[in-house]
Amino acid sequence: MPTNLWTVRNREGKTSMEVFEETHEGMIKDGVQWLNSTSESCSVVAALIASVAYASAATVPGGYKGDSGIPILKGQSSLDTFIIASLVALCFSVTSITMFLSILTTNYTIHDFLHNLPTKLLLGLTTLFISIGAMLVSFCAGHSFNIGGQNRNTGLSVFAIICLPVAAYGLTQFRLLISLVKAPF
Repeated sequence: MPTNLWTVRNREGKTSMEVFEETHEGMIKDGVQWLNSTSESCSVVAALIASVAYASAATVPGGYKGDSGIPILKGQSSLDTFIIASLVALCFSVTSITMFLSILTTNYTIHDFLHNLPTKLLLGLTTLFISIGAMLVSFCAGHSFNIGGQNRNTGLSVFAIICLPVAAYGLTQFRLLISLVKAPF
């Protein structure tokens, strides 16, 4: 609706926004309920990833050399990948928790549903997916030390199979992500 008509009242003395709010009241309640349940569920997953990422970032594979605190496997590319992926998972899962908590504490006005909430949900889900991916990379890098020689091909196929559930989840949520990208823009 053109902005110059926002203040125009109909025969009943209501603006277009007032009519919109009355006719879409049920949809807003359903949207609030869906956003709350989605945010709560995703917050739990993000918190689990954050706790696992924090624990894995604090304990490196192979341990440390004596009192120096230097990792025994320092200099190996798998250790660097493990450390970076753990930190990325931690950072993005905490960001995801923050986004979902900000959704849960919103006062849910109609204007929030237009730009604010879709943007927060998009950022929350995107950072959650990134943290899940980083956690899997960290897991694979950490276990690559245990796989050597002839078992290396077997290990790589097992790592590929491990990634299938995350890829399947990503595909099922792809439509939601696309609609969230379109909504605020």
